[in-house]
Amino acid sequence: MSVLTFTGAAVEPLWSHLDLAVEPGEFLTVLGPNGVGKSTLLGTVLGTRKLTAGRVDTPERIGYIPQQQMADPDLPVRVRDLVGLSIGHGTWRNPRPSRFVVNDALARVGAAGLADRRVGTLSGGQQQLVRQAQALAGDPELLLCDEPLLSLDLRTQRAAVDLLDRRRREHDTAVVFVTHSINPVLDVTDRILYLGPNDHITGTVGEVMRSDVLSALYGTRVEVAEVNGKLVVV
Repeated sequence: MSVLTFTGAAVEPLWSHLDLAVEPGEFLTVLGPNGVGKSTLLGTVLGTRKLTAGRVDTPERIGYIPQQQMADPDLPVRVRDLVGLSIGHGTWRNPRPSRFVVNDALARVGAAGLADRRVGTLSGGQQQLVRQAQALAGDPELLLCDEPLLSLDLRTQRAAVDLLDRRRREHDTAVVFVTHSINPVLDVTDRILYLGPNDHITGTVGEVMRSDVLSALYGTRVEVAEVNGKLVVV
């Protein structure tokens, strides 16, 4: 059974007629230029953006890694408290998870040593680890990732992608990953949803990342080339 399904879905005027089923354990990469509604797509799953047509069926447990945004340096919140809020959210019988549960969530992303640090004092890469811990803490069936690699160095990017890939393989968690570049997730992507100015298309990397396909989506000539194992779109 699919973990996420769009049926005749639309958010006009951004995109419409979207029929898509995401399977457990699948890594779906969402590509497209600015302004086509990639983050909006995630919003319809989270319930923060309404569809103008069709429907979206979602699982009960959803994790969300938002775009990289530095916390206020003066924010007086400890990492363990922030992650604890994520675990306890919506659980009125146990609104304050145990210290062990919080420590385990941080350890799974390699951030155990940050538990008692103030969030605002962390580096960008460290704050991203905390966001990953928050997203994974509720044992999600679906992970939504909105440009989670922005402002991260190459090593931290690789670690983040490895974490997501390991999570979906070990727990059958589906991943919907919004990004501007396919290259950091090229080796883990099962399918691409490419939102273009004129239309959208879903398929494997080989089916979508082609000059003729992207030219049709953009309504102008687009060239796709492979250079040293990386895809370049010009």
